[in-house]
Amino acid sequence: MKGIILHGGHGTRLRPLTHTGPKQLLPIANKPMSQYCIESMKEAGVTDIAIIIGGVGSNKVSEFYGNGEKFGVKITYVKQDNPKGIAHAIGLCKDFIENEKFLVFLGDNIIQKNISNFSDEFLKSDYDAMILLCEVDNPSRFGIADIKNDKIIRIIEKPKDPPTNFAVTGIYFLTPKIFEIIENLKPSWRDELEITDALQILLSKNNNISYHLITEYWKDTGTPEDIIHANKSILENYVPVFNAKKESGVVITGDVSAGEGTIFKTGSKVNGPVIIGKDCIIEKNTVINPNTSIGNNCILSECDIRNSIIMSNCEIQKDVKIRNSIISSNSSIKQNETIKEQVFLLGEGTKIFL
Repeated sequence: MKGIILHGGHGTRLRPLTHTGPKQLLPIANKPMSQYCIESMKEAGVTDIAIIIGGVGSNKVSEFYGNGEKFGVKITYVKQDNPKGIAHAIGLCKDFIENEKFLVFLGDNIIQKNISNFSDEFLKSDYDAMILLCEVDNPSRFGIADIKNDKIIRIIEKPKDPPTNFAVTGIYFLTPKIFEIIENLKPSWRDELEITDALQILLSKNNNISYHLITEYWKDTGTPEDIIHANKSILENYVPVFNAKKESGVVITGDVSAGEGTIFKTGSKVNGPVIIGKDCIIEKNTVINPNTSIGNNCILSECDIRNSIIMSNCEIQKDVKIRNSIISSNSSIKQNETIKEQVFLLGEGTKIFL
């Protein structure tokens, strides 16, 4: 079975974080969110993967993943010139898939479940498609499956009056039958080829579409709040590895991971779950609170951070409380006076003097 990861789109809801690169490379627990998709596919035995790229900074995707060797997979890149919908992107991979069954992941989906059993079931079955669903609180944001007597009877894209709260997660097991449907698919009101429309047509032609409900954590990371929530969830289940150095008088509690070359100076405090990358300096009077991820080569001094993502090569100095924030790479925050806690959403290379 082959795999497809959708890595395109403009990420407009995540600006300014996505002004310089695709949203799927934004880190969650110090790892690009699309890397979780690759690892999930590999875990399920899918190692021949096409990544669909397009939009701002798409070259960064191939620079990071290369041919896939260092991730234990083989990667082929497929270009989508404009974001014309999920079904359109899948259709571009017809020659790559050939006659095999395949697995599709949207690159901004985070799932904390091994899908190997689903993969095995689909390979052995005569299903024409199998989709993963998850109960959500806001079903009008998603494609929704209407289910009667344990069968999908309808799939609707972002309904105003959802018949159920079973969201289509963006993880699809498909067969080459879908390509003929996509070739004849009409654009939606968004001028996109919708995968929900393609699946609905598959249903209407009496094809066999199965489903599974995910009861574990799943998140479509379309907003900053979603990313911070996913970061918190992954850190809560992270197995810590501590390779850093700490001076005397450092207080570390809870699960804390820290990379080689990182040093905690006397008077600093860390309360996990927290992950900190390599070659960071955590100065005195710095407090790092739960659900915080800090990338490589960061310098933190006398600040107080909680429930936030600080990407690599950032510098934060002096008295500032940072809460529920995402700060992109190469940013700096400096100040001369103590101020109240702040919320930041900073694009790459931002400099702030308070």
